[in-house]
Amino acid sequence: MTQKYHITLLPGDGIGPEIMAVTVEVLQVIARQFALEFDFTDALVGGAAIDATGEPLPEATLEKCRNSDGVLLAAIGGYKWDNLPRHQRPETGLLALRAGLGLFANLRPATILPQLIDASTLKREVVEGVDIMVVRELTGGIYFGQPKGIFAAETGVKRGVNTMAYTEGEIDRIAKVGFETAQKRQGKLCSVDKANVLDVSQLWRDRVTAMGSEYPDVELSHLYVDNAAMQLVRAPKQFDTIVTSNMFGDILSDAAAMLTGSIGMLPSASLGADGTGVFEPVHGSAPDIAGQDKANPLAQVLSGAMMLRYGLKQSAAADKIEQAVSAVLEVGYRTGDIMSPGTRQVGCRGMGEALIQILES
Repeated sequence: MTQKYHITLLPGDGIGPEIMAVTVEVLQVIARQFALEFDFTDALVGGAAIDATGEPLPEATLEKCRNSDGVLLAAIGGYKWDNLPRHQRPETGLLALRAGLGLFANLRPATILPQLIDASTLKREVVEGVDIMVVRELTGGIYFGQPKGIFAAETGVKRGVNTMAYTEGEIDRIAKVGFETAQKRQGKLCSVDKANVLDVSQLWRDRVTAMGSEYPDVELSHLYVDNAAMQLVRAPKQFDTIVTSNMFGDILSDAAAMLTGSIGMLPSASLGADGTGVFEPVHGSAPDIAGQDKANPLAQVLSGAMMLRYGLKQSAAADKIEQAVSAVLEVGYRTGDIMSPGTRQVGCRGMGEALIQILES
């Protein structure tokens, strides 16, 4: 019996439409092989939405996403929209999408693929075998806390304010995701905070510590965020699963991504308590290469695999995509960002064609 899913596609800006097109073709092949049917619907977000509607997240887009089984997002933003007022920028639409769908947990894997070890800027012995999952809180903290803004004092001097705030409930629900993720991996969870100077981080540490007693099979540790950043580049193999707040997770997940040699290889999943998840690559829109068939589509393809695994509960189909990505790298295909001596450079479409050939072989 065929299982049907409604998927909203948000190609966005820059290279987004190119890498999305490859991913849709890969998913269509997978659908035929696993008795799945995808009903794809495109919607506007980011700069493309601003140009068409004046808003970075039109209500029609949010409604389509709410009524979907999964959302695939490519990339948003670009130089064209950088000078707009903050409420009209593409990134504001992304925050509104997360809030509108209640996506409080962001899962960002940083895994060293054997074929790409030498693409990392760190020594082989430091990064070989690295497999980290960063669990980032996504809808609280300093990006959403109130008050915030730029205010003029009576003296005429402007003052910028952002508020880092978390409730016990917000901390508990992301900690639960962290512990449960660690249970499915190597059973090690590192909670990252700044409890030595921030009251909000002290509450974070207290709540995570208290929850640790409910997961005796998980080894819990704590690090201050500055030390965690240092340890990620000094000895990354000590980490299995990291759980942390919105801003700290934003920074640390990008640092972890670069251990792998290219941010163009890494997917992510944004999840809520239930309902629709959003799955997207962690890289940007790369407007400088948009439309030139130079983009690496593999992070977007792997985001499709994460949608299958975490959103649609189709693990076997996800496995096949991930195996195909590994195989295409094994035979030597590379886009420009991950080129190395002895490999064969292809463009975005060429990488997609190679993936499909492997999937169909």
